[in-house]
Amino acid sequence: MALFCHQCGNGLPYGSRFCSKCGTAVAFTGHSQVRPLMRPLIGRQIAGVCIGLSQTYGWDVTAVRIIAVIAFLLSSGVIGIAYLAAWIGIPEEPLGAPGPFPPQV
Repeated sequence: MALFCHQCGNGLPYGSRFCSKCGTAVAFTGHSQVRPLMRPLIGRQIAGVCIGLSQTYGWDVTAVRIIAVIAFLLSSGVIGIAYLAAWIGIPEEPLGAPGPFPPQV
């Protein structure tokens, strides 16, 4: 399925997050914008598990973090063990991957 920018109509490569012509963020549109589950280098608070889940599934990162903290407190730490397992099991984003902002020279 082809992807197009909603702002300028430019054709986009599969998996892109921003339009290369106008710079508009590409909206998550279900399964056509599947991003692999990775822990990003930019925007993480502890290990990047919550932001990785939110970027992959199109969820709000603040909501994911709040739910994780509440679940940790209510589960007597079981969610903490699951968080550690996700930290070990989810791969980190490669250094050459583009971040949300262009590099400043």
